[in-house]
Amino acid sequence: MKIAVDDLSGPEIAAFLAAHVRQMREITPLESKHALDLDGLRRPEVTFWSATDEGRVVGCGAIKLLDGGHAEIKSMRTDPALTRRGIASGLLGHIISEARARGLTRLSLETGAADFFAPARALYEKFGFEYCEPFADYREDPRSAFMTRLLAAGPAGA
Repeated sequence: MKIAVDDLSGPEIAAFLAAHVRQMREITPLESKHALDLDGLRRPEVTFWSATDEGRVVGCGAIKLLDGGHAEIKSMRTDPALTRRGIASGLLGHIISEARARGLTRLSLETGAADFFAPARALYEKFGFEYCEPFADYREDPRSAFMTRLLAAGPAGA
């Protein structure tokens, strides 16, 4: 698997993200959906990575800078046909390493509170994320779970 910064100009990543937004709309009411569209992901404060295997997009993830030391993880997705193969763990480890290299001190995220999102929450917990109050512009929402992690020197999974 290769993980690289993606400028979001290719049709493969556009289709991959469109499927992500469609799936989130099926699962989550519009007022509780926080996935960014292509324009939102192309903003200067966002860095987006694609994970590819033999040229095929198998996953993605991004960080959105909130302030000088704090960023939000956005658009984490693994191809639904390829779950439980380490793609999400590889992406999350990469994102944490990149955040550290940029001098960030905290990563936070919003994910769903429904059972569908339990594997995602378990992954974040495995990587040291803890539940927290809403951050940035988020508000309390029973359909959302908010998580955060302080970054320190050391391996990405620590």
